[in-house]
Amino acid sequence: MTLLSVNLNKIAVLRNSRGGQEPDICRAAQTCIESGCGGITVHPRPDLRHVRPDDVRALAAMLRGRVEYNIEGNPFAPARGAYPGLVALAREVRPSQVTLVPDGDGQITSDHGFDLARDLDRLRPLVAELNAIGSRVSLFVDAGSQDFAAAKAIGVQRIEIYTGPYAEAFADGEPDAALAACVATARQAQQAGLAVNAGHDLSQANLGTFKAAIPGLAEVSIGHALIGEALYEGLAATVRNYLQILR
Repeated sequence: MTLLSVNLNKIAVLRNSRGGQEPDICRAAQTCIESGCGGITVHPRPDLRHVRPDDVRALAAMLRGRVEYNIEGNPFAPARGAYPGLVALAREVRPSQVTLVPDGDGQITSDHGFDLARDLDRLRPLVAELNAIGSRVSLFVDAGSQDFAAAKAIGVQRIEIYTGPYAEAFADGEPDAALAACVATARQAQQAGLAVNAGHDLSQANLGTFKAAIPGLAEVSIGHALIGEALYEGLAATVRNYLQILR
């Protein structure tokens, strides 16, 4: 079955809006695990606007040996204040997977993938370092990306397809072209020997169609929609709803 990794960034956003420790991100992770999810995702950023390095460390301590731990972030963003840099943080906590994302401070959320033809040479030593500490490396890419054989050659094991355009097209009632682009990208990556993850704006409404179209989909990382839906149905019930879709 496709693994569900629950992104907990929005839990941290809610906590940070008030200060203090509530809602507790580790308690949220525990609820998701007890409900059956196979992984937890966080995306710490240098400006500390949601998940912080101490959250990353606390989650690492409670998750180890239980479920996958996926840390997302921009490997080119330098250390700043309490943020030690993505690779340094990964070296410290040794997550199951590191998903490299080319986002900047000015982005509200991740909104594009790497240009593999341009970026692979810069990524090469960072991928090697992450592999050396035992972390699987996934690259965030747009549907329509190429150069997957070259990504495989530098040690990348997976891609994560940016599904924002698909989700937008689905909401507009015209998902076919966007979905076809994702399907073609997944097929090309798999042919190059890479596993395929997906994430961004996936929801209970659009996930089933996406999952059915991509055989062998390894993992989906879902946060914003899942946490929003949980406000109405509860976190445990919402996680179980997603797992049922993936089955």
